[in-house]
Amino acid sequence: MTDQSFPHLTVTIPGSKSITHRALIAGGLAEGETILRNDLQCEDTFHTAHALKSIGVKMVRDGDHLIMEGTGEKGPRQPWEKAIYLGNSGTSFRLLLPVLALAKGSFLVTGTPRMRERPIGPLVEALSHLGVTIGSKKGLPPVRIASNGISGGNVTLPGDASSQFLSALLLSGPYAQKDMEITVSGELVSKPYVDVTIDVMGAFGVRVKRDGYAKFAISAGQRYEPRDYPVLGDVSSASYFWAGAAITGRTVTTQNIHPHGRQGDIRLLEVLERMGCRVKRESDRVTVSGGPLKGVDVDMGGMPDMVPTLASVALFARGKTTIRNVAHLRFKESDRLSAVAREWGKLGGWVEEFEDSLIIHGNEPLHGSQVDPHDDHRLAMSLAVTGLRVPGVHIQNPACVGKSFPRFWELWKTCLGNHT
Repeated sequence: MTDQSFPHLTVTIPGSKSITHRALIAGGLAEGETILRNDLQCEDTFHTAHALKSIGVKMVRDGDHLIMEGTGEKGPRQPWEKAIYLGNSGTSFRLLLPVLALAKGSFLVTGTPRMRERPIGPLVEALSHLGVTIGSKKGLPPVRIASNGISGGNVTLPGDASSQFLSALLLSGPYAQKDMEITVSGELVSKPYVDVTIDVMGAFGVRVKRDGYAKFAISAGQRYEPRDYPVLGDVSSASYFWAGAAITGRTVTTQNIHPHGRQGDIRLLEVLERMGCRVKRESDRVTVSGGPLKGVDVDMGGMPDMVPTLASVALFARGKTTIRNVAHLRFKESDRLSAVAREWGKLGGWVEEFEDSLIIHGNEPLHGSQVDPHDDHRLAMSLAVTGLRVPGVHIQNPACVGKSFPRFWELWKTCLGNHT
C-alpha cells in the first residue's frame, strides 16, 4: 500500500538507551563533573542512575542535561548490606554487577519476577574467577556481592548468551587491581553493542585493546575522565517510525539519528531497503519512504531488538520473511519468539516459531484483536506499527513502553496517528 497523499512527517528521536547506560557508568566512575546531554530518561536508565547514586554518585537534572559528580575510587563504604532493586532492566543488572563489585560493601541485587528468570550465571562465574565474592542460585538473580574490588587477570565468557556480560567486564576493567584479558568462546551475539561500549569508554579516556570479537584487554590503572558528553539519538526507538513508513507508504524523517554511528540496529535500514523501501541517510537524520514490500531472509543475531519491529513489517510483505539466529531473544523482557508467534497470531498472522528463528508469512488476512505485549516495551511498540494498517488492535498495558521510550505514544500520535 502506497499513499502519497500523506504529508512528509518528521519526528525527533530521544537519546539512546544503550549509550545512556554506559555513559552513566563511565561518568559515575570518573572523578569530577560530567555533563550528559540528551541522555534518555526512562525506567531502565533510572534504575542505573539510582544504583549509582546508592554508591555515592551525585546527580542533578538541568532540563535535558544531567550533571554528575563521579566518585572515582572514593565511594563511601557501605556499613551494612544494601539492597539494589533494578526492576526488569537486564542492561542495568548486567552492567552494574562489576561496578558494585568495585564499591566498598555488600549488596543484594534483585529485580522483578521476570528479571529473576533471566540468566546471569556466566557473568557471576567470571567475576568470581576475577576475585569477587559473589553468588547466585542456579545462575539467576538475585545476586549477592561482598567485595573490595576486582582482582583482574584472565577470564573466558561464552559468546552465545549476551554481549552485555562482556560489556560489563569491559566497563569496570580499568579499575581492576591488575590487567584484565577477556576471551570470548564461540560466536559473540549482538556484536554492535560491544562496539558502543568501547566507543563510550574511549570518549571518557579509556583504551581497550582487541582482537576482533575474540579477545579484549584492558590495562589496569586507566581512569575515566569527566566529560561534557552528548548522547546520540536512539536508533531502536527510531525503528518503529521507519516501520510505520514502510507499511503505510508514507515518508517519515527521524531527526537526531546518526546513520553512520555504532548502534547496530541502524542495519534495519538495509533490511527495509531489501524489502522495497527507499532510505535517505544524512549526517543527523534518516528518511524512510514505504512502498510495495517483499519478504526477506535475514540473520538478526546482531540486532535482536529489531526482530519484533521486522515481524510487524513482514506481515504486510509479499511472500515469507525468515528471521534467523535469535535464540537469545527467549531471555529478554519476554520470550520474544514465543510472544511474537502468539500475539501476531491473534491478529490473523501466520508465524512459525522455531528454537532460534521465526518465519512470518506476509499478506495474510488480518483482523483486530486485544493483544498482550507481555510487559515488553518492544512488543508493544511493534504492535502499534501493526495497528496502523489493522483497525481494532488494542494493546494491553500500553504504559510498558516507559521502559525505554516514555514519550512513545505522544510522538506516535503526533507523527503517524493513533490507530491502536
